[in-house]
Amino acid sequence: MRVTDIPEIAQLSTPEKILLVEDLWDSIALDESSVPVSQSHKEELDRRLQSYESAPGNLLSLEELQGRIESRQ
Repeated sequence: MRVTDIPEIAQLSTPEKILLVEDLWDSIALDESSVPVSQSHKEELDRRLQSYESAPGNLLSLEELQGRIESRQ
């Protein structure tokens, strides 16, 4: 399905389209079983959790993260 298939959607303003997408995403997220998670994603989540649990102090503060982002610009 494409936006052009539903003319009413094509006529919406950008902010209205964003709200529609948010509503659609929320309706999908209500049923977690309808969105399959690949094995590779599960393995990556497990790896990250294990990394955090083995060294929880290695996280960045918000200020450190912002500093790193700003230094790349």
